[in-house]
Amino acid sequence: MNLSNKQYSMLAKDAEQPSKAWFNVPKAFLIGGLICVIGQGISDLYRYFGMSEDEVAAFTSITLVLLSVILTGFGLYPKLAKHGGAGTLVPITGFANAVASPAIEFRAEGWVLGVGTKIFAIAGPVILYGTAAGVVYGVIYFICTRVF
Repeated sequence: MNLSNKQYSMLAKDAEQPSKAWFNVPKAFLIGGLICVIGQGISDLYRYFGMSEDEVAAFTSITLVLLSVILTGFGLYPKLAKHGGAGTLVPITGFANAVASPAIEFRAEGWVLGVGTKIFAIAGPVILYGTAAGVVYGVIYFICTRVF
């Protein structure tokens, strides 16, 4: 079957699903915002107990990661992510979910060949390219502050 570009475009347009962006974007915004509100509440709780700002930042991050991993372990975070989309991926909880999910999925294959090799399958590229970008930006910053 030979189709012209115009015919192919028409077939493709007829087959595509309509965008649900007007529904999905606000939902992602609300769920991502809810995660951030929970994080703010945790921060305020730690401040109430008299922790320094550095301690508050560290313990809030640790608590959010722990909650994300626990929710992932019980299968609740993926259900939240199904509805929240990018709203659940952007905060630190999404990164923790990206590390915990493969570990849970491949635990049956053992600690070394399962968890050990698959734990960073999703989050590994983020770590790699984030670190590489940080080095490149650091070198550029160093050069710009020393030369100019």
